[in-house]
Amino acid sequence: MTPLASTHAALIVAVATARDRQAFAALFDHYAPRIEAWLIRSGADPTTAEEICQDAMATLWRKAHLYDPAKATPATWLYRIARNRRIDVARRNRVTLIEPGDAAFDIVDENAVDPDASVDARDRDDALRIAMADLPAEQLALVRLAFFDSLSHSAIAERTGLPLGTVKSRIRLAFSRLRRALESAGVKSAI
Repeated sequence: MTPLASTHAALIVAVATARDRQAFAALFDHYAPRIEAWLIRSGADPTTAEEICQDAMATLWRKAHLYDPAKATPATWLYRIARNRRIDVARRNRVTLIEPGDAAFDIVDENAVDPDASVDARDRDDALRIAMADLPAEQLALVRLAFFDSLSHSAIAERTGLPLGTVKSRIRLAFSRLRRALESAGVKSAI
């Protein structure tokens, strides 16, 4: 965790244990404008973004005791609360959402100093690992050769002694299974 994230985690603990208003104010001052701007960039109108942000920060006050620094940085936790509130509002209003995985949700590094850039990367990685573990062994082996060892389909066929068509069809089937598994886990994939 970055020094800033560690400081914010300590502030959340202060809110949880002592109902520390100054700690809450510091968290609010830091995260509220960022969350509101993120919501607007994600397609929410300014009024709705402000309401969702206020609700997310109120949730921080009420549920700070649920925060676990071992599971997420403060930014990730707060952005997830805001994202879930946004989904709830959209469901009530029946409006179209930008799906997780779209450009508004792209994450480079969960521990980045910029809290705007830390929302769903860990969830996507975990869902992909689980989905890959469920692949049949022959498909998983070919996916690993193609994407972890950067081998072409022809090189994989030579290395494994399988016909090129078999290599291509097994990789295509693996992608299909991965796509379905990610979608059922609620993760929009680029696969």
